[in-house]
Amino acid sequence: MRKLMLLTALFSPLVLADSLSVAPHSVLRLASKASVVHLEHLEVAEAATLVLPASLVELKIDQLTLGRDARISVVSAEDTLRIDATRAQLAEGSLITATGAAGSYERAARPGRSLDLRLRQLQAPLLSIDARGGAGAPGYVGLDGANGKAGGCTWGSASRGANGDDGGNGHDGAAGGRVHLALPADYPVEQIKVRLDGGAPGVAGAAGKAGQGGASKGCLVYRTEAGANGRPGVAGQPGMAGAEGELSVQRL
Repeated sequence: MRKLMLLTALFSPLVLADSLSVAPHSVLRLASKASVVHLEHLEVAEAATLVLPASLVELKIDQLTLGRDARISVVSAEDTLRIDATRAQLAEGSLITATGAAGSYERAARPGRSLDLRLRQLQAPLLSIDARGGAGAPGYVGLDGANGKAGGCTWGSASRGANGDDGGNGHDGAAGGRVHLALPADYPVEQIKVRLDGGAPGVAGAAGKAGQGGASKGCLVYRTEAGANGRPGVAGQPGMAGAEGELSVQRL
């Protein structure tokens, strides 16, 4: 199980640090409240993850090193995150993720975070970025109808079963992020892999089941007929898939 480490919080609007290293197979969250951070050297070792908070809007790096299967994970936010690296060396399987958050019954799905990524010198077998939108929340499930009651032996009749409630509509998925890349002129386009899919649509809420009619009841003098069954509800409609994000590539 990965160990979670917290970087000491820093409060100035601009933070300058000599270097930052994330140990192999660990997770480090940049807890700085500064909106702009400048690092001389950032190294995320093999299978490690660096989490960048929503408050960060600009990260300047002199030397960026991502080990095999390393991750930079960007928390979803409305503001674009700018990452400017003078030199970048990315190993196989490394990934920058800026995916949106999935929706829930309390909140709507969030889009992939927009990135402005400038890598002035780049050595990487593959530049891989994931900025897909979050999936839409599912629709509410309709409540089942209550069952009817049986009639008495001397008076009354069995009651009808209640109708099931309709299912709620699924919510729409969020849009993919907007990604702008500024890369060296000689970096091959076929080595650029960016995922910008919109979030999956929320599934439709299932319909509530019909309540059963009250049972018939036979007595010595009086007989009660069974009550009618209620009607089942109607299933909701699925949501819409989120819009695809945008990608632009600038050559340096």
